[in-house]
Amino acid sequence: MRIGFILFPNVTQLDFTGPLQLLQRMPDTETFVLAKDKGPLKTDGALTVLPTHSFDEAPQLDMICVPGGFGTADAISDSKTLGFVRDQGAKADYVTSVCTGALILGAAGLLKGKKATTHWAYTDLLALCGATYTEGRVVRDGNIFTGGGVTAGIDFALTLIAALHGEDMAQAFQLGFEYNPQPPFNSGHPSTAPADILTATRPRYEAQQDVTARAIEGALKNA
Repeated sequence: MRIGFILFPNVTQLDFTGPLQLLQRMPDTETFVLAKDKGPLKTDGALTVLPTHSFDEAPQLDMICVPGGFGTADAISDSKTLGFVRDQGAKADYVTSVCTGALILGAAGLLKGKKATTHWAYTDLLALCGATYTEGRVVRDGNIFTGGGVTAGIDFALTLIAALHGEDMAQAFQLGFEYNPQPPFNSGHPSTAPADILTATRPRYEAQQDVTARAIEGALKNA
């Protein structure tokens, strides 16, 4: 299976490095870290990554995985990136995303009529793509798997492994990676976070929500 992680400037590195760490261990799997160019690519944190292939060098993939991050709106507005996602996703056996990567899939027309999830701050934007927001750490609709924000990428990867190779392998991977989350606070989702924390946090995303919504609307209009 050829799995391609489709990157762009200001991507959130944990959105793809978490799933990559697990999915690359599946049997008979080849992974590609893809971007428009093979040069160093700055994430939205301190890390810079080096893609293994450019879009032009990529084979047809069996699975695409699109991460999110603060560069999501720019990725949607970039015709080459969105075109690559659209073309590969149309022929891939599995179309997947983590965090706001779902909005890139949606802007490429790949989520129309589908159930999906994304980072909690951006779930309202799924409707712009013709998708139905469905609550869940990981949501599957046919061959489409979408994960919630950032750390949901581990749950997402284990769900994919179980779907492809069975629950025994997924559980063995979970044990091998000692994925045994015991968060110090119960504030990882709006449904459990204290009201004052949620109220203070929401405004941090408002400007990016607006920018992303405009990018999606522009992409769909020009499709």
